[in-house]
Amino acid sequence: MKRTYQIIFISALLVIEYLAVTTREIEAVSHSWDKLNHVLAFMVLYVLFSLGFTKLSEKVKIILLLIDALQIELIQYSIPGREFSLLDITADIIGIIFGLISSKLFVRRKGLTKIFE
Repeated sequence: MKRTYQIIFISALLVIEYLAVTTREIEAVSHSWDKLNHVLAFMVLYVLFSLGFTKLSEKVKIILLLIDALQIELIQYSIPGREFSLLDITADIIGIIFGLISSKLFVRRKGLTKIFE
């Protein structure tokens, strides 16, 4: 089961990376509230990261996702029509926090701690 979460995490990460750096306008993304997209994306990433990579500490997962958020913004800075945004990084951080809380609640509530150890 852990392997499945790893594959889903990597797939989600690649999709989010593509959506973040593409110059194409994707209607479903462009017609929604950008900051909510960031919060939801990083919340989901954190939960999948936690389920798939249980041996990594919370601190390492948070740092790696923050690095990802920063690299997305740095790449967007160099893409015409895109820009670097501290508000996007803030929304990513909020998403990571929600993901951390959600993953703790999910694991506790479902009694999944033994499965993922």
